[in-house]
Parts: sequence; C-alpha cells; structure tokens
Amino acid sequence: MDTSQNATNDPIRNLRKEFFAFRNGIIADKLRAAGDPHAMIMGCLLADIVAITSRAREAIGDDNKLAAIAQELWKDTNSRECRLAAPLLFPPELMSQGLALNWCQSIETIEVADNLCHKLLRHIPGSSEIMNQLIAQTEPMAKYTGYRLMQGLLVMGKLQPTPAIISTVEADAACAQSPLSRLLDDVLESLKEE
Repeated sequence: MDTSQNATNDPIRNLRKEFFAFRNGIIADKLRAAGDPHAMIMGCLLADIVAITSRAREAIGDDNKLAAIAQELWKDTNSRECRLAAPLLFPPELMSQGLALNWCQSIETIEVADNLCHKLLRHIPGSSEIMNQLIAQTEPMAKYTGYRLMQGLLVMGKLQPTPAIISTVEADAACAQSPLSRLLDDVLESLKEE
C-alpha cells in the first residue's frame, strides 16, 4: 500500500495510526500520574510527533489542506498527540491573529502551550500583538502562553527588551505562582541579557 496515497486520502486517520505505532506506555503512565488531563495519551515523544507530522506535510503538500487538518486535530482536546501535532502542521502564514488567540483560549497544559508557542505562534505575523493580548489576561494559562511567546520572540530577535516590557514582567513576577513564576524568572533573565 502506498503510504503517501493513504496520507492524502485520510490524513487524520493516518496520523492517528502513526501516533499509535509510536506509543510509549511508560511515558503515557507518567503523564497520567502527573495529572495530564487528556483522556487519550499515547506517550509519543515530541521528536516522534515532529517526524510523523513532517512526513504528513510532505505527503499532503497543500497548505490549505494542512491548515484544515491541523484545525481538526486541534479540536480534539481529548488527545495529547493531536494537540501537539496541530501546531506542527498549521502553516504559519495562514494563521490569523484571531485564530491564534482562539487556540490560546483552549490550552489545557504547559506542554501544549510551550509547543504551540515554539512551533507555530512565534513564526506567525502579528505574534507580538498576540503576546500582548495574552499577557494582559488574568487567566493563568493565557498569561503563561503570552510569556512563553515573549521568550520565543526574544530568542528569535523579533522582540527587543524595553523598559515597559521589563516593568510588566517584573510586576507579574512579583505576584506570580509556579510554573508562571519560573517562566517569568527565565524571561527576566533573557531581558536583562539583551
């Protein structure tokens, strides 16, 4: 059977089969024990999810199809692997600020937030505006995602430290709770290195 033809005909089914093939029960059990809220956890390593989605991107090719598939994967909030794969498939140039903010409102774990910021959000147009909107929110996961995005933009040189940014980070760091406090400490260190 031609796997590229199968990926083109039913890419979501094919991705799920590959997640199953790369499942790791030990990691899945550890994630469950640590409180991962997903009902379906295959325990795939992120490196394996990257390889799986890379093959799918190659087989599918069309950016609009990839965006549609990524949207369907993102909607599956029960599957850890689907939530991690979606940002890897979505073409950055097709992600609107509105859609990005919509995705950010449904993040359920730090792992998903980190992956979304690193693999997709820091590469899209208008990422600094998204960052500002997320940081301004009171919901802890949204704020965490905003600061994780800030860290990525600083590393890429897309954001320069300003006194206003440093002041905002310091103010949030003073009252933040873990894990946001650890992230803010890292962001402050990055800002002060610049």
